[in-house]
Amino acid sequence: MLIQILITGFVKGGIYAVLVAGLSLMFGVARILNLSYTGFFMLTAYMVYIFSNFTSVPLIIACPLSILGTTILGVVSYRLIIDRVKAHELTVMIISLALSMLFQEILLIIFSGDFRGIPPFKEGFFELGGVRVAYQKIFTIIVSIGVIGALEFLLARTRLGVAIRAVAQDRETANLMGINVNRICLITTGIAMALAGIAGVMVSPLLPLEPHMWIPPLLVILAAIVLGGLGSLKGSIIAAFILGYVETLVVFLIPLGAYLQGAFVLGVMAAVLIIRPEGLFGLVFEEERL
Repeated sequence: MLIQILITGFVKGGIYAVLVAGLSLMFGVARILNLSYTGFFMLTAYMVYIFSNFTSVPLIIACPLSILGTTILGVVSYRLIIDRVKAHELTVMIISLALSMLFQEILLIIFSGDFRGIPPFKEGFFELGGVRVAYQKIFTIIVSIGVIGALEFLLARTRLGVAIRAVAQDRETANLMGINVNRICLITTGIAMALAGIAGVMVSPLLPLEPHMWIPPLLVILAAIVLGGLGSLKGSIIAAFILGYVETLVVFLIPLGAYLQGAFVLGVMAAVLIIRPEGLFGLVFEEERL
């Protein structure tokens, strides 16, 4: 059971980490909380399903096409809808939530509420300590580590990454230094949507697909952003792995734990915030501690 918990928790944590990295980037750079984010994650999973069941396109091509389609749709929706009202945070949240619900209703009309699924990208398993470990889970772990590593390299070692970090830290100063803030926000949104697409591809053979599947991960990644510390990408990713293991432990160790994992995730977040209100890696709220 220990090996199963370690592997399953890392798979969940890796998927949440890829998702939360994108939403944390958008929140830190564009200063918006886009609640339609996991709606695009869901759309990518359905695109993979459509390619694998209704076309002859091989998966090695279908997956990049699905990610590209999600990225383009996400950037267009940001440019045409969200960018126009981004100065009003509550309006952005309402519109983006409505957008996810629109995706949900469209998928309900087309596919109904039935569960769908696709076969694993790589069939088979190997034994580790007497436990069967599916190749698909190992693929998910490798992809999540690679994506997070590539994102870290982009932000730390490239000129684009320097510009993104500059805008996240101080938009006005970055603008005075000649950085096109609106362009960086648009690029960051594209990167975030690509991350949502990658996560959607990763879960498509692991989870049943249904039109409400965008809601549970949205709650988890919002909790991870708060738990890790607002504005801290590293903290959000670490918190995503923590919450992934919390969910796994609840499912494995508690009867009917699958129905309680959301409550435990929010409970862990609340418990940590009681002790450390700024989150694990957030800035200290000095003005509230005086």
